[in-house]
Amino acid sequence: MLTPLSRIYIAGHNGMAGSALVRLFTRQGFTHIIKRSHDQLDLTCQQQVRDFFSKEQIDFVILAAAKVGGIHANNSYPADFIATNLQIECNVILEAHRANIQHLLFLGSSCIYPRHSPQPIKEEYLLTGALEPTNKPYAVAKIAGITLCESLNRQYGRQYLSVMPTNLYGPGDTFHLEHCHVIPAMLRKYHLAKMAARGDYAAIKADEETFGEIPENVARDIGLMPDRTALQKNHPPKVVLWGSGTPFREFLHVDDMAAACIHILSKQLDPQLPLINIGTGQDQTIRKIAEHIASVVGFTGETHFDLKYPDGTPRKLLDTSLITSLGWKPTIQLSKGLKSTYTWYLSKIEQQYCQGI
Repeated sequence: MLTPLSRIYIAGHNGMAGSALVRLFTRQGFTHIIKRSHDQLDLTCQQQVRDFFSKEQIDFVILAAAKVGGIHANNSYPADFIATNLQIECNVILEAHRANIQHLLFLGSSCIYPRHSPQPIKEEYLLTGALEPTNKPYAVAKIAGITLCESLNRQYGRQYLSVMPTNLYGPGDTFHLEHCHVIPAMLRKYHLAKMAARGDYAAIKADEETFGEIPENVARDIGLMPDRTALQKNHPPKVVLWGSGTPFREFLHVDDMAAACIHILSKQLDPQLPLINIGTGQDQTIRKIAEHIASVVGFTGETHFDLKYPDGTPRKLLDTSLITSLGWKPTIQLSKGLKSTYTWYLSKIEQQYCQGI
């Protein structure tokens, strides 16, 4: 049973999901949260993971570590996505079993479901159709992790549960434009465009130093000079987003995800339960999400959708009937979550440079 004295190892505690779990566990009075950075423990190395579990007396494992990214990253590095995630999952899950750890929670992704699933997507739709091609390697790795947990439960009586969060956003997200997901990508593009509209070159450089290099296409869109030493005059900045803007997406604040995970761990659930969706039960078009973010950031210029780039899955709305029946619902509305995320984003720049934007 999960108690404040339980020894809980959170794999991936520095990531967005893992850090949200650490925050909430700490706030709720849990005193034995075990964390290891990549420098301290390489989860792709089986021997290191085996040695770690053999030395630590762990009651619960939460596997939130993964190689993640948006459409661009998944398209560019498919071999890395499947290989790295398979290594992490096999090492952590199997070595937890080897160390006789009875409880584990594996964080998957809603991309595991077929591209053309009926909506909303029920847990039972897993493996009933073809996957979205742009993230198939990542999805296959996550499906393998789910199946491994299910198989250990069936063969050895473990209680290894899998949860499928919908698209997450919030503090701790990755804002590097070559690797990030849709909300952080939009938020950063709109922020850069707003700074360009103000003529605030220093703020753009501060953002770049904090969150990573600005790609050439985005630099052109906001009007940076080719040598990047200044902003062009008489160049209205614009924001260009991938695809048509018509796909529907569901977004969940990462703090709600953490609350759902702790709620699930506190229950005595049937270990034969294959997986549990975590979402809001509501979705909007990418175009509508973009309008929300532009408003939160305060950018009033033009937004263009580039049809040369893929849309991804047309719709991904999770059926949340199961987790609702377990007594959990999200509490953070999208508008509030976007505002707090942008506030966090600005604070990271201010912390590093001791100046307001």
